[in-house]
Order: sequence, then structure tokens, then C-alpha cells
Amino acid sequence: QVQLVESGGDLVQPGGSLRLSCAASRFLFGSYAMGWYRQAPGKQREVVALIISGANTDYADSVRGRFTISRDNAKNTVYLQMNSLNPEDTAVYYCYAVVRPGTQPYWGQGTQVTVSS
Repeated sequence: QVQLVESGGDLVQPGGSLRLSCAASRFLFGSYAMGWYRQAPGKQREVVALIISGANTDYADSVRGRFTISRDNAKNTVYLQMNSLNPEDTAVYYCYAVVRPGTQPYWGQGTQVTVSS
């Protein structure tokens, strides 16, 4: 079965932290690239973090230094650790996977992150 299942979204106060998890089927966990993007109402979709070939990482400027992407190969899970959250981070966060370069990505159902006091 090909699937990505996100979890960990919540309501958090500004300055707080959350860790999102993405459980991937074995087929997708071996993808060329996996990452997270977010979609906020009225805003363009933004790729916030990705990990390529299981090792190289990259981040959007808006989250660099605050977010960390990692993977646990034993659990077929990708994580997004989010620190120093601010209201601008409020969005639905989606996990995605690109099996091979140039192919269409797979993505999960999303998890809501709300940063508010």
C-alpha cells in the first residue's frame, strides 16, 4: 500500500515547539526525496523542508534555524521538529515523497498546526 500518514499537529502558543511525524509505506520511504510543505489560507504552498537521498537536507528561509527534518529508517518515519513557532507558521502541513527525480509526488492528508495565544 502506498501511503503517507501525518500526525502531531496541534494548537501551540507562540514560542512553543511541535514535532510532526510522517509514517510512510516501505515503498515511499525509499524515495529519492521526502519532505514537508505547508498550505495556509490565502497563501501559496511552501516547501519548508526536504531530505534528499536520505541525507542531504534543505529548508525554506522562513524556517531555517527553527525547523529540523530527520528520518528514522527503522520506523519508516520522517519527522519535522518545529521550534520557536510563531503565528505565521499556522498552516496545514503535508508530508510528501518523490520516488524518482522528475516524477509526481505523493502526499498525505495533512495535519493542522495552529500557533496562537
